[in-house]
Order: sequence, then structure tokens, then C-alpha cells
Amino acid sequence: MQEVTAQPSSAPKLKLKKYKSNSELKKRLWRNKWLYVMLTPGVLYFIIFKYFPMYGLIISFQDYKPYQGILGSDWVGLKHFQRLFTEPDFLNILGNTLILFGLNILIYFPIPIILALMLNELRGTFFKRFFQTLVYIPHFLSWVIIVSISFVMVTMDGGIINELLSYFGFQKINFLLSPGWFRPMYIIQVIWREAGWGTIIYLASIAAIDPGLYEAARMDGAGRMRQIWHITLPAIRGVIITLFILKIGSVLDLGFEHVYLLLNSMNREVAEIIDTYVYTAGMRQGKFSYSTAIGFFKSIIGLIMVMSVNKLSKKMGEDGVY
Repeated sequence: MQEVTAQPSSAPKLKLKKYKSNSELKKRLWRNKWLYVMLTPGVLYFIIFKYFPMYGLIISFQDYKPYQGILGSDWVGLKHFQRLFTEPDFLNILGNTLILFGLNILIYFPIPIILALMLNELRGTFFKRFFQTLVYIPHFLSWVIIVSISFVMVTMDGGIINELLSYFGFQKINFLLSPGWFRPMYIIQVIWREAGWGTIIYLASIAAIDPGLYEAARMDGAGRMRQIWHITLPAIRGVIITLFILKIGSVLDLGFEHVYLLLNSMNREVAEIIDTYVYTAGMRQGKFSYSTAIGFFKSIIGLIMVMSVNKLSKKMGEDGVY
């Protein structure tokens, strides 16, 4: 049997057009004016909420006092960064953050890909749309609702999981206060809420594959699994790598709300991450400069990771993010 392998789609190379005169450029801008109008809200969003707040990073090098303002606060240089790296709990907090990120990469990241491949194999339109809707719904629930539902299911007082354990003769488990169960609960909740939503981009990429490739493979006797391995996966490889690079960029950014809702005094040793530590130091203790230095450190690490993985992907023959 002759194997039919789809080549990964490569992003089109953009070429900057040289204009002979300013009038030609103005005509082109005017001709596409509505596209620029549609682009304006997104540009304003990034300017107002992403670029303009960067000015506040200055306070990570100051002993910031709200009543003195940014310009009036004393300059202390790298004092807060030195404190961060010498903090007794820093290594533990960094370790917890990296472990949860590793669980996201190793366990959660492949699941939307697998789920998208499974949904793509459904032939009935009704069942396909039904199951797609079913797996999308949890994404629209807040983490408060997700954690609350989990609490009702695993609580020692009437939780369905513990009631089933008791019914079959096993001892009840205190999932909420046990440090050993924090990470499994965290990753299960992430999969439950985000796996379905993560399939959207993969399903769109699969839909763009030339059906003729599958027809040629079937004529050569390829089954469904060989079609997935030799056609579907190679065709969406570029999308997988792009999303993986973007995921790597959030290496220290796991989201505050989810972990904070699961955090308590009994599991703090394994549950305290950088995001919750920033909240405790910045909002509850009023250490604004120190918490800003931690956020700055997170951003630098994320930038380094994105650039490194993007460069590695280019060496492997992929297009990367930029």
C-alpha cells in the first residue's frame, strides 16, 4: 500500500509592497478603510490594557508609596528582585508553579488534539454538533462554579465520590484538604473546563484538509487510524506547534482564580504558586513594589521561553510564531 502523507501547511510569507508615491499609499488605505476600522478596537485594547500598564513596571525598582506616586517614590534598584530570589519560600513556590505547568503540558495539552480527532470521526451531523456543544459548555462556566461543583462531588459530608467509596467498603478521602490530591483535582478541573474549547482551532484546521487526500488513502487501503496518522496529524502539525509555543509562554502564568479557590491552609505547601503569592504580597500586605517585581520576573521568563521554543521550532523546519 502506498502511503499518502499530508504535508503540513505553511503560513504564507508576507511581502511588504513598495509604493511609488504617498498618494498611492493613501488610496490603498482609503480603499481598505473599513478593515482598519474593524482593527481599531483590538489595537486600542492592546495599547490601553497591555502596553500602557508597562509604565507601572517602574515601581518594581522603587520603594513605591501610593501617596508619593510613581515619580515621587524612592529609587531602590534591584532590591525587590534580590529579596525575591533570597526569600525562603521562593524555591517552593517556583517549584509548585513549574509542576502545575508541567501537568498542563504533559496531560492537558494533548487532550484537545485527541478530542478533536475523535469529534472529526463522528459521521452523524446531529451527534457531532450535540457532542461539540456538550464539551464546549464548561468553558462558559466560571472557575467559581467549576470548583463549587467539584466541592459538592468530593466533600466528606454527602459528596457523591465519598459516598460511592463508602458504599463499596473503602475509606472516605478528604480530597479538599489533602495535599496529595490538590494537583490531580487541579488538572482534572482544567481538562473538564478547557479541553472542549481547545478543540475549536484543531477542528477548523482539520476541516481545511483536502478531502482528496483521504479518498486517495482509502483507495490504497488505508484505514481510519492510518489516515489520521499519515494525513490529519501532519496537516495540523503547524497549528499544534504554534499553540504549543504560545502555551510555553505562559510557563509561570497559571491563572490566579482557579488555584486560589482550591488553596487552603492544609494544602498551601503544594498549592501556593506565584500568582497567589503576588496577590498575598501585593493586595493583602500592601507590598506593591515587591509584587510588581514578581510579575516582571514572570514576564521575562515567559518571553525567554517563547523566543527559545520559537527558535527551536525554526531549526526543526517549522514556521514558528514569528
